[in-house]
Amino acid sequence: MAQPKHRIIITRPQPEADDWVAQLHQRGLLADALPLIAIAPADSPAHQAARMQARQHWQRYGALMLVSTNAARFFLDPALVQALAQQQRSAPHTRLWCPGPGTARAAQALGVPSDLIDQPATDAPQFDSESLWTEVGPQAAAMAASGLRVLVVRGASAGSAIDQLVSGSGREWLARQLQAAGVGVDFVGVYERRAPAWTAAQLALATAALADGSVWLFSSSEAVMHLSNRFNAAALAPAQALTTHARIAQATREAGFVHIQQCRPALDDVIASLESAL
Repeated sequence: MAQPKHRIIITRPQPEADDWVAQLHQRGLLADALPLIAIAPADSPAHQAARMQARQHWQRYGALMLVSTNAARFFLDPALVQALAQQQRSAPHTRLWCPGPGTARAAQALGVPSDLIDQPATDAPQFDSESLWTEVGPQAAAMAASGLRVLVVRGASAGSAIDQLVSGSGREWLARQLQAAGVGVDFVGVYERRAPAWTAAQLALATAALADGSVWLFSSSEAVMHLSNRFNAAALAPAQALTTHARIAQATREAGFVHIQQCRPALDDVIASLESAL
């Protein structure tokens, strides 16, 4: 494949951004990491206490939903992973729900057995809460009968109170499905998503990439928001955006992007869309 003239800007948090850049380089595509979300542990006393309580009382949950790879990284400590792995599978037990293969791989890398993990089918139209529900919905009746709840492990806004978690419409939707089925839902924030503190070089890269035909790959509406907080709609209008969900595509449109494509978040689908765009 001929090397494209323009680059792809990977806006995911680190270390995922560098992983994506490496995979795209292996496919002969030019790519640079420009994270639009910075990740840090939610380490206030309230968050630490909530995280410890959730780990200690994991058996009250029929499922732990990890909303992202960072949820896995900041919640699954060795003691919890060992306890989950040693469960009796013949009785009601705690499972891990992952909205996509990246999160599932992160959980497995930390030691969670694959037979405990539920995720969307590999050919699902999207890797999100809605596709996950297609796979895990049948578990809800047994959870309700057993009095088990579901714990959603996700991010918290920087400096927030423990109950002011970053909203995610997919997660809220899934929580509503569970509650309608009689299953209680708890939330715990284990990491904070912040605006990135760019260096001068990163700011220069962003400025150039908005005007030189580079394709911005967005996997989060929050990333789009952080970019639009630095650049106005007129600066974003000439740029190309590739989004991995309809909600993100809408966010890019509202921010000022005009040239927008959408694809599944799987690497092969992203590459096929990138090759078409470039």
